[in-house]
Amino acid sequence: MPALLALFVGSGCAALIYEVVWFQMLQLSLGSSAVSLGVLLGTFMGGMCLGSWLFPKHVGAQNHPLRIYAYLELGIGVCGILVLLVVPLLGGVYTAIAGTGQFSVFMRGLVAAVVLLPPTLMMGATLPAIARWVETTPRGVGWLGFFYGGNIAGAVVGCLLAGFYLLRVFDMATATFVAVALNVIVGLLALAIANRAPYEAPDPNRAQVGPSPGSRVVYFTIALSGLTALAAQVIWTRVLSLLFGATVYTFSLILAVFLVGLGIGSSLGASMARSMKNPRAALGWTQMLLCVALAYAAYMTNASMPFWPINPQITSGQPFMNFQLDLMRATFVILPGAILWGMSFPLALASVASKDQDPARLVGGVYAANTVGAIVGALFASLLAVAWIGSQQTQMVLIGISAIAGLMMLASAADDAGKGRTQLATMILLILVTGGAGLLARSVPPMPWLLVAYGRYAATWVGQNEIIYMGEGMTASVAVSRTPNGVLNYHNAGKVQASSEPQDMRLQRLLGHMTTLIPENPKSVLVIGCGAGVTAGAVSIDPVLSVVTIAEIEPLVPEVVSKYFSEHNFAVVQNPKVRVHLDDARHFLLTTKEKFDAVTSDPLDPWVKGAATLYTREFFDVVKEHLNPGGVVTLFVQLYESSDAAVKSEIATFLEAFPGGVVFANTINGQGYDLVLVGQLDPKPIDVDRVQARLSDPANAAIAKSLSEIGVFSAVDLFSTYAGRRDDMGGWLAGAQINRDRNLRLQYLAGLGLNLYEAASIYRNMSAESRYPEGLFTGSPETIEALRAAIARAHGH
Repeated sequence: MPALLALFVGSGCAALIYEVVWFQMLQLSLGSSAVSLGVLLGTFMGGMCLGSWLFPKHVGAQNHPLRIYAYLELGIGVCGILVLLVVPLLGGVYTAIAGTGQFSVFMRGLVAAVVLLPPTLMMGATLPAIARWVETTPRGVGWLGFFYGGNIAGAVVGCLLAGFYLLRVFDMATATFVAVALNVIVGLLALAIANRAPYEAPDPNRAQVGPSPGSRVVYFTIALSGLTALAAQVIWTRVLSLLFGATVYTFSLILAVFLVGLGIGSSLGASMARSMKNPRAALGWTQMLLCVALAYAAYMTNASMPFWPINPQITSGQPFMNFQLDLMRATFVILPGAILWGMSFPLALASVASKDQDPARLVGGVYAANTVGAIVGALFASLLAVAWIGSQQTQMVLIGISAIAGLMMLASAADDAGKGRTQLATMILLILVTGGAGLLARSVPPMPWLLVAYGRYAATWVGQNEIIYMGEGMTASVAVSRTPNGVLNYHNAGKVQASSEPQDMRLQRLLGHMTTLIPENPKSVLVIGCGAGVTAGAVSIDPVLSVVTIAEIEPLVPEVVSKYFSEHNFAVVQNPKVRVHLDDARHFLLTTKEKFDAVTSDPLDPWVKGAATLYTREFFDVVKEHLNPGGVVTLFVQLYESSDAAVKSEIATFLEAFPGGVVFANTINGQGYDLVLVGQLDPKPIDVDRVQARLSDPANAAIAKSLSEIGVFSAVDLFSTYAGRRDDMGGWLAGAQINRDRNLRLQYLAGLGLNLYEAASIYRNMSAESRYPEGLFTGSPETIEALRAAIARAHGH
């Protein structure tokens, strides 16, 4: 038994590595929208559910359980290799035919099913397979709980190994090979043990023994327990990612703590199940205690932790210190509830077990019920509840569901105990407990607007700005604040993403106007990311344009910015030539056949998990494929809240895709703040006189006025923001890591620098060798001389 426990640790480690890698691979093609993530999660967990349910029905008990388990592990390893090979091919087929609308959702489900169902069916079958090695006695059921706990312990290792090492240092292929190696080792060891451990198969003519009487209530209870577990995990992940910063490391840490709690709980539950006379009562009280745990977690995330006197700048440059702090806070919030959910599974097994029952059917039924509930909970919270009623109300609902599950189980246990005084006392207690659960639900505090606005810096902004709006969408929470001097801030991912501050307006308008002024005759422009709409608005006021497409992943964003930022974004959302396409921008470009004269990209910070997919070499190639001849690409790159390595990766990757690319800078008093990268499909000199003629044309008065508001009064002023190109930055870029689809290196580099404020030194090092770029600009001798002098002044030459 201890040897099998060790095998389950290896199996769980491999499974979590696969889950992380496969989701990352499939999101590159299927997108990162809430619908896409819901399809992937539902398919992955659905496969495991089907595997656990179908295995005992179709695989007889005459086969040696350890050999079956070994073959399943080896089969999962084979699937791991096949997924690595097949996903790029299927992704290409999908993007070629998917289009948009309901057919696109159907195709996403089909691709996810083809890729994920074969391995997840086998993953789901592993626990029922090994269950036939034990008897359905209290001691045997206890071992099943330990196997479940061991599997989760391995999952913790796999989660941390993938998130903090394999994908940060290597790539998805390497991580896959590590998981495959684990499957092979586990499979071969299981075969070796099977050869030395004889198995006595049960009599095939023996009558099938079903679960104990009243088991339907147990199945329903464990399904509700799975529902509340995954729904709570969705909410906690959203809230804690605001508090910690939504990096890839944060998501790995939150999942790891949740799994640690499940592992501890399943071990405790397994120990209890060995000797407990009334496991149903214990299962009921576990669900009632979850009401307390959920209320406690809501208080910690919404009323306590955001206001702890912590300033992330104090620990900037110390990622291990930040990790310890985030680990402590995640443990405070997640661990109590996760332990109780972990206890529920072995207690449910003990509650339905009957003597001589097929252990595989016992485990498969409980596991399938729990997983069905988990699927419903994850999809309910992520796609419906939070966006419709908010996280506060959703947590109230979860407390109510836990109370219902506990009351049903306790009532069932009371019936089993018989009638009389004991039953009467139990009913009185249930009434009191119901009232207590109602009070706990009412105690859930609202989501703090300050947390949505300022995230990990919330405690440092108390009482400073007025937050005039907060909303929770399907993929993000959004806020709008106003400073005492009237400046508006647009908040997403727990930070200011755009504002009416001069430095932000300057960047957003430079980005938008360069997008339409550099190409000769732009008619159609794609804007990646709506944000506050200022970049898109700057694009939209160009009278030459016929259509502007904004690709925005969060439906709430256009609605909010149209109400609060119309004065600054030229009412872009209401502009008749502007259309908003609600989708992940990468998925939109992969599945559309449209071409554009220019594409401008202003996505979330690269340290936000998933944003790096919009900065990869392969994505830039996709953008090039959707450009008309003479097309232009502009890209925002921030220098603040970033590291030298991350900025190098962004610029080096862009310049590899656009070798003639140019970097322009938005500086504050000569110090670096952020950048605009410009690439041309057909590189040619920028005609400064032509741009000046356009700015002087009365038809373009709106563009000239927009630029004058940010201190740009001529084409020379506009292009004097030149900061460098490949020839200038060759030494600085040496050793830069290229961000590719297979490694998404940028999100791991940027995730280590989210608390850094080294913009000045990064810009100084980047532009140290920059000189006037001979051949980049064309125009009259007077214009070129004026531009040369302006660039020299900007660089202090």
